[in-house]
Amino acid sequence: MIVSVADAGQRLDRWLAARLPELSRARLQTLIEGGRVTVSGRARKAAYRVRAGERVEAEIPPAEAQELRPEALPLEVVYEDDAVLVVNKPAGMVVHPGAGQAGGTLAAAVLAHAPETAGVGGQRRPGIVHRLDKGTSGLLVVAKTRPAYDSLVAQLAARTVARRYLVVVHGLPTPGDGVIDAPIGRHPRDRVRMAVRPPGQGKRAVTRYRVLERFPAVPAAYLEARLETGRTHQIRVHLAAQGHPVLGDDTYRPRSLPRPDLDNEGLALHAAELGFVHPLTGQPVAFTVALPPRMARVLSRLRSRQSPTAPARR
Repeated sequence: MIVSVADAGQRLDRWLAARLPELSRARLQTLIEGGRVTVSGRARKAAYRVRAGERVEAEIPPAEAQELRPEALPLEVVYEDDAVLVVNKPAGMVVHPGAGQAGGTLAAAVLAHAPETAGVGGQRRPGIVHRLDKGTSGLLVVAKTRPAYDSLVAQLAARTVARRYLVVVHGLPTPGDGVIDAPIGRHPRDRVRMAVRPPGQGKRAVTRYRVLERFPAVPAAYLEARLETGRTHQIRVHLAAQGHPVLGDDTYRPRSLPRPDLDNEGLALHAAELGFVHPLTGQPVAFTVALPPRMARVLSRLRSRQSPTAPARR
């Protein structure tokens, strides 16, 4: 990872936190104090101020392989039967264990709620067929049996699972609706981040978007986005590449873009609708959840800043 001119002067721990969002601050401190983070080949303290052009390398030991333990965490169940479980994941909850996040995961909560998911799919990802980023809220389906798991995985591969997201972005996208068809792969210099890549250097990724409401006074816009593929950070990367990063996204928001006070509500991205063919009945099913309060507050504040005579809608 190379420090840009715009990032020069930041504390090392804060600079790393923005690039390794999956690691907790405590985990980063441990890595820095243990000498596993180097700046141009030298171990530095957390308070070290990074300089433009310096290369930062972080050695992240793999998480110890261990059996996932069920945790009786709050779980908002939207629908459940013998084959599937549809939940509304809150922002801030990690879907499954990973580096720096061993407990408090959705997977552990699912295992406590539905013990029969143990052994369905990966050992530490019981029944999990797709995921949402930590900062993203909304609908996620879990398979409770192996046949259901295989069916849902096949549907995802065939791109027949319908997923509609609601998102607030910086700026005013033009045109008001469109298709972003751009391959996504690892960032060439920052291996933790994803990026739009040249043809042949990433996997195909397709996002359809439509502007629902515009806020020229900020400027910002409220969109719906539909996934045809499911790449890591796809919506966030695609919209940022168009010059319209998601509000609250410190990972993909350019440092040159001022951070508005609305960012304090977190990542403004919500999986509002989910549809698939039920593995048992063979019939299409669809689920919808309302915007979480955090995003409703963002929209309320955006609307309050519009001129009474300025049209905000599409």
